Amino acid sequence: MRHYPASIKRLIAAMTRLPGIGEKTAERLAMHILSMPQKEVASLAESLLEMKQSVRLCSLCHSLSDADLCPICRDPSRDTGVLCVVEQPADMAAIEKSGAFTGRYHILQGVLSPMCGVGPGDIRVQELFDRIGKGGIGEVILATSTSVEGEATAAYLAERLRGLPVKLTRIASGVPMGGDLKYVDAVTLKRAMDTRHGV
Repeated sequence: MRHYPASIKRLIAAMTRLPGIGEKTAERLAMHILSMPQKEVASLAESLLEMKQSVRLCSLCHSLSDADLCPICRDPSRDTGVLCVVEQPADMAAIEKSGAFTGRYHILQGVLSPMCGVGPGDIRVQELFDRIGKGGIGEVILATSTSVEGEATAAYLAERLRGLPVKLTRIASGVPMGGDLKYVDAVTLKRAMDTRHGV
């Protein structure tokens, strides 16, 4: 990399700080950007700066938004009585892509992880209880991951929400469609057996 000018080296170094971008990928991207027309490079730079300056958290669900409320919270056709609790905005995006949910969301912005010093006060737990306390929510769907932290977070929330006048459900998990049983890990198989249902 010594043969590149300093400006290219700086760009490559900057891009390697992005997740999943190694030096070779960063070098390819830098060469591609270098070959792009000036207008496209300016547009890319402008988009990055605009995103950084305008994106914030939705004041209601804590998803990413460029206004006080995100598009989902502003959408009057969404079912306000069903609340899906997820860890991160990317989890909400995955559910939205499926088209299987038409309610509202609550993004925790993390999971409980005592080993890493993350407790209920470090994620959006109190905001969730505040939303439920205002009324109008009939069902809370816990859609945290099946990792140890995700399960612990779901168990904690279930314990705290028990006794409130809301139906509490947990998303199903198990063997994926088209999955070959011999390649599925033991924890997933156990979960699939424990949550089996009638046909």
